[in-house]
Amino acid sequence: MLRSAAVIALAFTAQTVSAQALRPDQVEYRALYKELVETNTTLSSGSCTLAAERMAARLREARLPESQITLFVDPAHPKEGGLVAIYPGTSKTLKPILGIAHIDVVEAKKEDWVRDPFTLIEENGYFYARGSLDDKAMASALVDTLIRFQESGYKPKRTVKIALTCGEETNGAFNGAQWLAANKRDLIDAEFALNEGGGGTTDGKGRVVEQAMQVGEKTFATYRLETRNPGGHSSVPRPDNAIYQLAQALVRLQGYEFPLEMSETTRAYFRESGTGRKDEVGRAMVALSSNQADKAAEAIVNKDPFLHSNLRTTCVATMLDGGHAKNALAQRAGAFVNCRIFPGHSVDEIRSELAKVIGDEGVNLTAIPPLRPSPPAPPLDPKIMEPAARLAAKYFPGVPVVPSMANGYTDATFLGAAGIPTYGVPGAWGDPDGNGAHGLNERIEVRSLYVGRDYLYDLIKAYAN
Repeated sequence: MLRSAAVIALAFTAQTVSAQALRPDQVEYRALYKELVETNTTLSSGSCTLAAERMAARLREARLPESQITLFVDPAHPKEGGLVAIYPGTSKTLKPILGIAHIDVVEAKKEDWVRDPFTLIEENGYFYARGSLDDKAMASALVDTLIRFQESGYKPKRTVKIALTCGEETNGAFNGAQWLAANKRDLIDAEFALNEGGGGTTDGKGRVVEQAMQVGEKTFATYRLETRNPGGHSSVPRPDNAIYQLAQALVRLQGYEFPLEMSETTRAYFRESGTGRKDEVGRAMVALSSNQADKAAEAIVNKDPFLHSNLRTTCVATMLDGGHAKNALAQRAGAFVNCRIFPGHSVDEIRSELAKVIGDEGVNLTAIPPLRPSPPAPPLDPKIMEPAARLAAKYFPGVPVVPSMANGYTDATFLGAAGIPTYGVPGAWGDPDGNGAHGLNERIEVRSLYVGRDYLYDLIKAYAN
């Protein structure tokens, strides 16, 4: 889950959130959150199936009927199961809404962390643990929302569904969102879905300076470049050297810049977020939003790595291998190139473009499975944006909600391909350093967890009504 650290001028001070003793419902939520976070769900040694079962037990304790709880698992992947729960609405015509969150987490080596990554620790105003932010904060809040609905007897117009899935963090492994879209499409059918990817950013000093709704994301693809020849003795070099041939191909890719593109979402993001910035970059963002051919503005914006990537497809070499002996000419050399593809382009289209840039038929270029779909970005729909903005005015006075496109990808890829527009919601916030997500000492601010939980609850109610 990656987002921009772009700053807007209007800011909500996070310290204004009450630091009083927890409400009874927050105490209950903390216990649920702790149980989920402390359930190891890494691919190597954890179990999403166990985590899903524990969340289902929480729903049963709140007396959600068994008929509304579905635990699913692919027999070939017994530890990578998930959960779908349904809270029925009163309308027979309005389509449901779906909240989705992944419960698997990135690997974490205990010896590298300051604290045990699978023990929830509250310290200095933060919760520390693997998954404390990505994405068990949202997953626990979704379960908690249905519990609060059930215990209060709430009667929404729309049916509200939640799905907790495995595999978002492990490209190439089983993916629960993909499996549901392919095998249980009716179970998750919805007019639209709410997902990770949005949220707030602070200035690093406790002030929330941006709230974003993720509307679209790039497609993830990895390509294999490989060169081969007969090789030979290193004492007799030959011109057709596999390593040099590969190196030349990579240099060509390094020098290639994909053209600037803008979608409805990115144009709005550059205009609105840029307007709030009172600096050179902000002025350049606004200029590009009205004229994407403005090369002077583009040159300024391109200095920011996130903004540069937000304007185009990007490809970068990530791994190298080759040769078989220190005293022999390489018979083979290879590299992996990872691309983040701007919406509207297919994996095969980008492969063809890379082949043209390399311009060498001796370099074999293939897309590495699994191949991700390339769904269109969801619409920048007022019925999605306006309720989020109204709630933001209540929770974060003076901080507008801006649409943004993710440079990375989430399970929205699979839902979008199945015809369910998916949005990353505002609410909980993070710091400019990324809060250790995917890295060491992952954390979320305590106030961010509780306020984000309440914001999401109110947002789902606003959409459900």
